[in-house]
Amino acid sequence: MNTLNSRGARAALVALAAGSLVLTGCSENKGGNSGKDSKKDQKEAAVQSKAVAYEDAAASTGPAEEVPGARSGGTIQVYQEAGLTHLDPGQIYVSDAGQVANLLFRGLTNFQEDGKGNVSVVGDLATDSGKSSDGGKTWTFTLKDGVKDQNGNPITSADIRHTIERQYAKFIFDGPTYLQTWLSGADYRKALPDGGFGDKHLPASVLDTPDEKTIVFHFDTARPDLPQTLAMPGYTVVPEETDTKEKYDKAPVSTGPYKIAEYKVGKSLKLVKNDQWDPKTDPVRHQYVDGYDFDFGVTESTQTKRLISDQGASKNAIQLTGAVESTQIQDVVGDPAVSKRTIKGYQPYVMTLTFNLDRVKNKKVRDAITYAVNSKSLIAGEGGAYGGDVAPNLFAPTLPGYEAGYDPYGRLKTPAGNLAKAKELLKDVPAAEKKIVHAYRNNEAGQKHKVAVEDALTKAGFDVVSKEVDAASFYEQVGKLDNPYDVYITGWGQDWPSPATVVTPVYDGDQVADGSPNYSHIDDPKVQALIKKALVQEPEEAEATWKEAHRYILEKVNPAAPLWYTKQFQLYGSNIGGARYSTESSYIDVNQLFLKS
Repeated sequence: MNTLNSRGARAALVALAAGSLVLTGCSENKGGNSGKDSKKDQKEAAVQSKAVAYEDAAASTGPAEEVPGARSGGTIQVYQEAGLTHLDPGQIYVSDAGQVANLLFRGLTNFQEDGKGNVSVVGDLATDSGKSSDGGKTWTFTLKDGVKDQNGNPITSADIRHTIERQYAKFIFDGPTYLQTWLSGADYRKALPDGGFGDKHLPASVLDTPDEKTIVFHFDTARPDLPQTLAMPGYTVVPEETDTKEKYDKAPVSTGPYKIAEYKVGKSLKLVKNDQWDPKTDPVRHQYVDGYDFDFGVTESTQTKRLISDQGASKNAIQLTGAVESTQIQDVVGDPAVSKRTIKGYQPYVMTLTFNLDRVKNKKVRDAITYAVNSKSLIAGEGGAYGGDVAPNLFAPTLPGYEAGYDPYGRLKTPAGNLAKAKELLKDVPAAEKKIVHAYRNNEAGQKHKVAVEDALTKAGFDVVSKEVDAASFYEQVGKLDNPYDVYITGWGQDWPSPATVVTPVYDGDQVADGSPNYSHIDDPKVQALIKKALVQEPEEAEATWKEAHRYILEKVNPAAPLWYTKQFQLYGSNIGGARYSTESSYIDVNQLFLKS
């Protein structure tokens, strides 16, 4: 998903099996000891790699099942450290905006979870999760009756076509690219340079809208994952009539249960009820509270202190994608009254120290850094066992094909770093290549990362120059091909349970572009060949190919040093009802919330 912008990982916010972003066994809020037994946590996380069910029309009909004890009224206070990078759906590919998107926007499909770790795909604007034909190359969706935007305008197939075509426009650079590349290839922008804003549209042989209610996708190969792809926030609908292009990022039009009443970029966001949203058409969302007040600029330490104290407005407050601040974890887990107001979960993110291969060209340097980095110190800054586990490779425990014992750089044996090995590799490396420009976020977590990275690399013999980058636009800055940095901590989690949603977006040379999650700029012919091979294989057969690609990437190229696997540990106020861990978003489930009084 990722997304994750809490703790800094970018990620697809979408789900995977039982959770693109998540833990299992902790889907419901039961307190407990998550974080104390990493092996047990990883075993539970593996359950998340099971297949997602595609549901029919009956399961896609609203209203959503009532939350036990839910009542209406009141406003939920939301604490968040960094502002939102985007609110234009086409630009959303990180977790904080993805959480907000579920309150504001609807797509053809959506993920539905049962509170027990199981996730399925249902029709959201569509009547079901889609009907495939022609061996999975053709997919047909029919829009429900009565779906409207906040202005009361009906959503038609023309709006869906526009939503997809605008993804081809140059001003859309930060969202997912699966659908565009599946429809038009790696150079998809050339197929529709104006993004559908002019007279030209995608041909009916690719995307057909034969009437106001029907949308038909035609692919050149089977695309069995399409229902999950369309459930991503990045593919939620943008009504054609009210699309303001670049300006849409600041004032998008709602189709969900809430709409924007006021937005002060980087400072605050106020959501109120959207009276045009019809619960009878929505099988996933609720509209229990009157609205949400988002307060940006609240550090995780301040969030945690306020929520521990549980006074005044903090009783009605949640953390959006922030977590319990590491130094205060014991204050939370040591007090039963506070601990019962937490949600915990294993996420699908792998945090890495990513190399800019255009600048760090010597593999010896990359390997030395990989041996030197101190995962133990970085995880301590995340809250220790509650915040993460040492990552020995680039696949998370939630991903099919994960190999727990695959550890080519000895990260599990030397979690604090192997400085002797790093120094040995650097023996004959020129001094100029030992100067490393490290980009870090200008927030609390980023400061901790900066200290840990600087300390480890300096001890190994590197000359580290750290550069501060705005946390809200961090991924936008390091996502520029011509960025001035050598290394930066990034994170990625699968968009659904398949290595294709990790290897392809992050390590595919065809994805090297401004705004792409290929932050290392890796472009290797063998990797390309293995990706192409795996994408046309059956899942069981593909698993071996993905495994081969993973091992080649990490051992022969080494575009990123694996650091840690992330966990989530969030706190909420005592008046918050319906709180549970979302196995789809890896955060508190915003679809279930209400105020108790």
